[in-house]
Amino acid sequence: MGKIEDLAGKYERHIRAPWLRTVAGAQRVIMVVYEKELERSFRVRKGEFEQRTLAAGHGWVEHDLTRCFAEWMARDEYREAYFECPEDLRMKLEGEFVPHVVGPLAERLRASDENTVVAVTGVASLYGFAHISDIVRAVEREIRGRLLVFFPGSKDGNNYRLLDARDGWNYLAHGITLHGLGETA
Repeated sequence: MGKIEDLAGKYERHIRAPWLRTVAGAQRVIMVVYEKELERSFRVRKGEFEQRTLAAGHGWVEHDLTRCFAEWMARDEYREAYFECPEDLRMKLEGEFVPHVVGPLAERLRASDENTVVAVTGVASLYGFAHISDIVRAVEREIRGRLLVFFPGSKDGNNYRLLDARDGWNYLAHGITLHGLGETA
């Protein structure tokens, strides 16, 4: 079996366990952490996670963030100027881009019931534009079932690092990894 299938097996063991309904939003987040080099393999095999979720009796809704930045930038009338002077984009990113990402995800979470997993893919495409921690924190209150974030990077304790490149953030999500304590953190 490959690494993605191994992760799917660990995920299945977690998702089959009874869900506590009285936990806070932060405790309803599951981070499946895999090596950044496995992103393409993950994309091909992500259906494994959907199948295992459905087999466990839960609903599945996927939310892909891959095109968020491109779509947001395409709508901006000053996009050409930002390409000429990218440092001018920083303030706009901080004020407008995160809400652009959060809005549709929050809507999807609100539309899902307490038995549904909302699976977020494409988080690597936000690198350099937004922090995943900001997005997850912004939608915590909207999580009714479970929020599953597929995370290419690393986990050390409760510290997650996207693409192993940015300083990580400490988060209390249930982490599922191939190695060590991440599986039960």
